[in-house]
Amino acid sequence: MEAYETIIIGELAVWMKRMEAKPSLINRASKRLQVKINSWIPEKVHVALTTAIKQMTRTVCFGAGVITSKPTQGLSLQDIELSADKKILNYARTAGAEGAVTGAGGILLGLADFPLWLSVKMKMLFDLAALYGHDVKDYKERIFLLHVFELTFSSQANRRQVFQFLKNWEEYAETLPKDMNQFDWRNFQQEYRDYIDIAKLFQLVPGIGAPIGAFVNFRLTRKLGRTAKNAFRMRRINSGQPLLSVGASALATS
Repeated sequence: MEAYETIIIGELAVWMKRMEAKPSLINRASKRLQVKINSWIPEKVHVALTTAIKQMTRTVCFGAGVITSKPTQGLSLQDIELSADKKILNYARTAGAEGAVTGAGGILLGLADFPLWLSVKMKMLFDLAALYGHDVKDYKERIFLLHVFELTFSSQANRRQVFQFLKNWEEYAETLPKDMNQFDWRNFQQEYRDYIDIAKLFQLVPGIGAPIGAFVNFRLTRKLGRTAKNAFRMRRINSGQPLLSVGASALATS
């Protein structure tokens, strides 16, 4: 257990340092290019995209029909993370298979990839949250997951800002608006699009769309899962909970 704790603390320290790193020269140049490209896109297109992504994300993340798992209790963090790794791999494989199918279908099926892949990623986040003991029926927990999503698919400059929200989650959660329309959907969708645009464009190219779609969806879904793991680890430490303690229900029955 002590060896596992050492590994986790080391991995978390490296990850946190990476999240807080200043944007590199390449990061800044890339972001300036994306901002320039976005400035050429008519405002009504931005508004339409923001509305579309907002509605899709809200439907997936806040829909009444969303199936959520009950928070896990009574497991050590090591057991939780063994299960988490399996879930991440399974969801990444599902996303890869979906990307291959839509990538092989040309532009029309390629466009269908967005909502399908979004559903896979969000369902994975819901399952991971429950596995780490968080009740995703709570509105604030779903905001936490949106920020994990944003942390994964953002420029380094935006990532540093979002990371501060998660790093100080308990305090930040108290300031959250009750109206979801106040969430910054414009920035959310623009950062997400900027991050995946180039890779997903290649998915629409006949002949290479299937392997590109499979590779991109698998790799980025797994990256999202790993980001979520570290975010939950950090939250566990910041809440004052011992890193490798078992849950209260396990202590009660021991």
